Amino acid sequence: MVFSGVLFLFGFLPALLLAYYIPIIRTRSWRNGVLLLFSLIFYSCGGWRLMPLIVLSIGVNYVCGLLAGNPRWRRTGLWTAVIFDVGMLMVFKYTNFLLSNLSHIIPGLPSPEIVLPIGISFYTFQSMSYVIDVYRGQEKPARNPFHTALYIVLFPQLIAGPIVRYTDVAKDITARQETIEDAAAGVQRFLFGMAKKVLLANPMGEIAGEVFGQRAAMLSTGLAWLGVLAYTAQIYFDFSGYSDMAIGLGRIFGFHFGENFRYPYISQSITEFWRRWHISLSSWFRDYVYIPLGGSRVSRKRQIWNLLAVWSLTGLWHGAAWNFVLWGLFYAVLLMGERWLWGKAVASAPRPIRHIYAMVLIMLGWLLFRSESLTQVWTFLTAMFGKASDGLWNQQASYLVLQYRWEWLLAVLASLPLKPMLEEKLSRNPEKISILKTAGPPAIALALGGISVIHLVSSGFNPFIYFQF
Repeated sequence: MVFSGVLFLFGFLPALLLAYYIPIIRTRSWRNGVLLLFSLIFYSCGGWRLMPLIVLSIGVNYVCGLLAGNPRWRRTGLWTAVIFDVGMLMVFKYTNFLLSNLSHIIPGLPSPEIVLPIGISFYTFQSMSYVIDVYRGQEKPARNPFHTALYIVLFPQLIAGPIVRYTDVAKDITARQETIEDAAAGVQRFLFGMAKKVLLANPMGEIAGEVFGQRAAMLSTGLAWLGVLAYTAQIYFDFSGYSDMAIGLGRIFGFHFGENFRYPYISQSITEFWRRWHISLSSWFRDYVYIPLGGSRVSRKRQIWNLLAVWSLTGLWHGAAWNFVLWGLFYAVLLMGERWLWGKAVASAPRPIRHIYAMVLIMLGWLLFRSESLTQVWTFLTAMFGKASDGLWNQQASYLVLQYRWEWLLAVLASLPLKPMLEEKLSRNPEKISILKTAGPPAIALALGGISVIHLVSSGFNPFIYFQF
């Protein structure tokens, strides 16, 4: 079940709202219980056979949290949780990858069919952060097991984040206040996120799928660049749209999740890009891996090791394949280069040059991320840089530009911080900005929501990239 699906919009969500806001019962325990029950139902729709696994994860991390909060058993609680959570990831996500690589050395190794539980990369990271924060004394352990369960399986962020820290929502779980203002803002955020997903990510995904499905002989230089550009737009609007929907749903029920994207494609360096892209993941690796390894407080040699370790893990977190590892190392090299080699030169370059520099490297990174093999990576690279089998431009490239011309234009506009720019420009006229804030965004959101629903009903193409993680 996905947020941008008909079943969720017209079945699951109305039923949840009806049960949650039932007038005769308004206690916090009732509403938490309703959220927990519906969150488990939501998760079971993606694989009910694996429900015991997430229940076990809740139980283990609840007990480990209690132990981590006890001075006598805190190390036992910490290491038990880390070993259990990392072990789950290793078994379910990386077993086949390890065996397939070992089979080149030891022929005949079995290749078991292991189903990847939906959202396991997200909820294991959340669980670990909870126990680690308790161990560090930054948060008290949850005494009520249902509070731990609700934190781990809360449906808006369960499948694809953002990765929420327990320290950020502990008070919301026990003492939040649902307001009409929050609910209205949440609905508006949800509708904008759904429009990103349905009206932009989906058509960009159609273009990317068509181009990446081409044989090498059919690629022109322009077509290769269009395919990578389309995927660059698809993954941003797909994932940021889902994050917007998650943040909006959270606000409807009184939760306040942090921002996960801040217009990453306006970045003028790779360092800036990773301050704006998937903020909850990059901050997780910073706080729980990079800084404990010594961060930037150690020698340069050790810093290089720390960056390589963190970015290798970041790549592997996204997928059990060598292209993801290379994607992580690609960014490690770029970040080290900006820190110690060419960072000053980039910073002193004109603004348009800095932006082109960042976007070209980001797109090359997404090529590594999207390609199904290193052979395909090489095929696209040679095509993109002038050695395409079908020349510089072909009819298919022209068709994809003209057929999706409005989607291309809207994708560019939606990547820019137009709303904050407009608010800043009108800030000298409080009356105008007040009217725009109160009437403009809700009207636009409702219109986009209606158009999105029409597209959903009329089209069967509605993939979600981050489900594989």
